[in-house]
Amino acid sequence: MASAPLFDISSLDLSQTICDSAGLDQFLPQTGPMRQCDRIVWANADYMQCVGIKDVRPDEFWCEHHIKGRPLYPGVLMIEASAQCASWQFRHRYRHLGFLGFLRCDDAAFRGQVVPGDTFVILAQEIEGNSRRFISLVQGMVRGKLVFEAKITGMAI
Repeated sequence: MASAPLFDISSLDLSQTICDSAGLDQFLPQTGPMRQCDRIVWANADYMQCVGIKDVRPDEFWCEHHIKGRPLYPGVLMIEASAQCASWQFRHRYRHLGFLGFLRCDDAAFRGQVVPGDTFVILAQEIEGNSRRFISLVQGMVRGKLVFEAKITGMAI
């Protein structure tokens, strides 16, 4: 896996939003506390790369119980947030598809902590796909530091 960002985001304005929560509702079935990608801030012209944001809040369901007294954003939720971002990207190109299932997570690496108050910046880059299935490399960054990466596979079911 990469030890550097998948692509340069230094020129992006991460406060911009191209798809908010209501827009994500059109593409993703996850709602309530299981919606882990809050918004999309950028996508390239062919929707093969995108950047999503997860604002990690201190009132989230896991905070009291995932390391009592020192809440850490769970790795499984980093994977979920990244899968949602990559699914949005794929579904943006294939709007006619129904439900996307999460098939695989390979080569996951956790390189740093994410805590309440952090902005978890998600980079997704599709590396393989067709009209039914996609494979994306995903990364999570906090304050410019790479804290997570994996390869995920999703498929229309």
